[in-house]
Amino acid sequence: MILTGPEIHQRQGKDIIIEPYNAEQLNPNSYNLRLHESLMTYDEDILDMAKPNHAHHLTIPDEGLVLQPHKLYLGRTLERTETFNLVPMLEGRSSVGRLGLFVHVTAGFGDVGFRGFWTLEIFAVQPIRIYKGVEICQIFYHTIEGEQKTYDSGKYQNNKGIQPSMLYKDFAKMRGE
Repeated sequence: MILTGPEIHQRQGKDIIIEPYNAEQLNPNSYNLRLHESLMTYDEDILDMAKPNHAHHLTIPDEGLVLQPHKLYLGRTLERTETFNLVPMLEGRSSVGRLGLFVHVTAGFGDVGFRGFWTLEIFAVQPIRIYKGVEICQIFYHTIEGEQKTYDSGKYQNNKGIQPSMLYKDFAKMRGE
């Protein structure tokens, strides 16, 4: 089951924590999250899953920033979330999608116990000007059944900013490093 907006509001500060929280961002069955001013792009043309990939930071100015098509931008939510006893999921807002802007390539699924900012995998179909603080995506919550194990990944838990891929750590673990 998906929680309703009023239920999200009721659970705020308990098993759902959204900081900062603004009731005006609440929807019938989700909560809108805003885009932080920082973005990151990878420096290499060819990315390697088994190694750290160098990236650089960009800041979205007040007048906005034009994103180029066929380029991956990593961003993050302005809000930090914590979720317990529920599965958080992230989707783009339909108004954003109708402009040809994807806010997650594949990672819209959260884990029970995740604490941190959501890293967004932003991809533009055509050039588009984006703005910091825009309500870019929405978080919604599924109830769960059965025994649960709380997320405790050392890769992304309690992050402080944009998180590039750390898949290389899985390769290192497989090699016994």
